[in-house]
Amino acid sequence: MQGKIPIFSARTGKVELVDPIEKTESEWRAILPEQTFEVARKQGTEPAFTGRYHDSHEDGIFTCACCGTDLFDSHAKFDSGTGWPSFSSPIAPQNVRTAKDLSYGMVRTEVLCSRCGAHLGHVFPDGPPPTGLRYCMNSASLNLVKRPAGN
Repeated sequence: MQGKIPIFSARTGKVELVDPIEKTESEWRAILPEQTFEVARKQGTEPAFTGRYHDSHEDGIFTCACCGTDLFDSHAKFDSGTGWPSFSSPIAPQNVRTAKDLSYGMVRTEVLCSRCGAHLGHVFPDGPPPTGLRYCMNSASLNLVKRPAGN
């Protein structure tokens, strides 16, 4: 296992050094719902317009469904019309990483959780200002932690 990695925590507002999370396929399968396992651990995708967050307008922080790492703030969410939750930026650059994805005969940029390596979705250069990016994520890879009223 590698050493500690920097991850931003929305709860503390600080970057904290945390241990990466590494589990075997059977360990992940035992603790994750089937759809989350297939999407997050096997690089699957959910059909457009079927995920629980594609049309969500609730206020909060979207976390990794596998390890709980803070990934996206609802304030960065926008309606892309694609059928998947879309964000203009992650909550902090160090909380996600990217990799080249050559699956399905396409060249795309895959987005992964920096802490556990979960497949989250893909990022495209057709988002709104100021970033111009569209982080097109799978609801199955996310959990929404609602922000308390008044925060």
